[in-house]
Amino acid sequence: MIAKIISVYGSNGFVKITSYSDFPERFFDLKFVFADFFGEKRKIRVEEVKKLKNFFVLKLENFNTEDDCGFLVGKELFVDDDNLVKLPVNTYFIHDLIGSSVFQGNLLLGIITDVLSAPANDLYVVNSPDGEEILIPAVAEYIEMFDKDNKKLMLKQDIDFIGEYED
Repeated sequence: MIAKIISVYGSNGFVKITSYSDFPERFFDLKFVFADFFGEKRKIRVEEVKKLKNFFVLKLENFNTEDDCGFLVGKELFVDDDNLVKLPVNTYFIHDLIGSSVFQGNLLLGIITDVLSAPANDLYVVNSPDGEEILIPAVAEYIEMFDKDNKKLMLKQDIDFIGEYED
């Protein structure tokens, strides 16, 4: 998901969005977005993009009036793989990480349920098999490897992640 439509903007078929992208200028290059309509993602052509102060507005094809656009409020916007921003090596989208199993050696520490942004570095929120929440710093020194396709994060053996967070 790259954005969410939060309101109608004006009466000419524009919608105001909240961007979830770390690369907001990307909206100017989009030709299409996808939105979920009754459980099915539909492709919608982007006719125009405007940046106004701290937000973007989009004009989507066939949504020409305030009434047309009202139906879109609350819809999440997605892009296909061809329009994903190309990330540097060993950098991943949050949606790639969420749902990944986290292992240290053969020990399953849990599943990544969220990624928090902190001043020093991001933190992986891992839900352990016993229901405990473990916070793991998202730093290269702690990560042995991440397999995006199999949603598996391997942590280095010599760091005590669980002990660091116990009372």
